[in-house]
Amino acid sequence: MQVIVVKDSHEGGKKAFEIIEKMMKEDEVNCIGLATGSTPITLYQEMVNSSLDFSDKVSVNLDEYCGLEENHPQSYHYFMQEHLLNHKPFKKSYVPDGMKDPDEAIKEYDDILENCPIDIQILGIGENGHVGFNEPGTSFAAKTHLAELSESTIEANSRFFNGNEEVPKTAITMGIKSICDAKAIVLLAYGKSKAEAIAATVEGPVTEEVPASSLQNHPNIFVIIDEDAAAKLK
Repeated sequence: MQVIVVKDSHEGGKKAFEIIEKMMKEDEVNCIGLATGSTPITLYQEMVNSSLDFSDKVSVNLDEYCGLEENHPQSYHYFMQEHLLNHKPFKKSYVPDGMKDPDEAIKEYDDILENCPIDIQILGIGENGHVGFNEPGTSFAAKTHLAELSESTIEANSRFFNGNEEVPKTAITMGIKSICDAKAIVLLAYGKSKAEAIAATVEGPVTEEVPASSLQNHPNIFVIIDEDAAAKLK
C-alpha cells in the first residue's frame, strides 16, 4: 500500500491521473473501474483535459441507486456522462442498471466484470469506511449485490437530494471481492471527515466492520489523501 499525501484535491487528481497515464502508456489498461461522488471529479477533469484516448477502452462503474432512471440528475449514469463520458468517450461504458429486477441486474453485472477484468479501479471512501456501497459488515467475499444503505450514507448523500427521504435506500454495487480483483487500485480521500476512515483503512485491523480495510491485502494500491484526511495516521 503506497500512501501519497497531497496538498489538496487538485493535486490528488493530478497524481491519480499520472498513475492511469503511466499504466496506459505501458499498455496495461483495457478496463478502468470508475467511481462517482465529489472526490474523483478532479481526476476526471484531468482525464478530460488530457490528450489520452479512451475510445478503445472499457469503463465499469462501482454502483448505481435502485429506482433512478439513467437520465435522473442524481443517477450515477448521469453523473458519469456529465463529468467524463460525454467529453472522453470509451469504447463501452457500463453502470449497473438500477431499474431492472435486482437479481437480473446483479447477474448481468457479474458477467460484465468476468468478461472485462478491471485493470485499475478508482475508489472513494465513506466516513464509515464503505467503498462502493459496501457498508460495514459486508462480507469480503461479496461480488455484485443489492446493498441496503446505512443511515450515515443516506445522511451523507442527502445533500444531493431534497432531504433524506428522497435518497434511494438501496443500490446495486460491486462487492469487495469484485473491487479487490482489480489489478491496481487508487483510493482517493480529502478532508477531515475522512481522517478516521483512512486511519482505520491504512493502519487498523482488517475487519468487515471497516470494508476498506480489506484493501490492506491488495498487492498494488495507491492511497492518495490530503493532509486533513491523513491527520489521524500514526
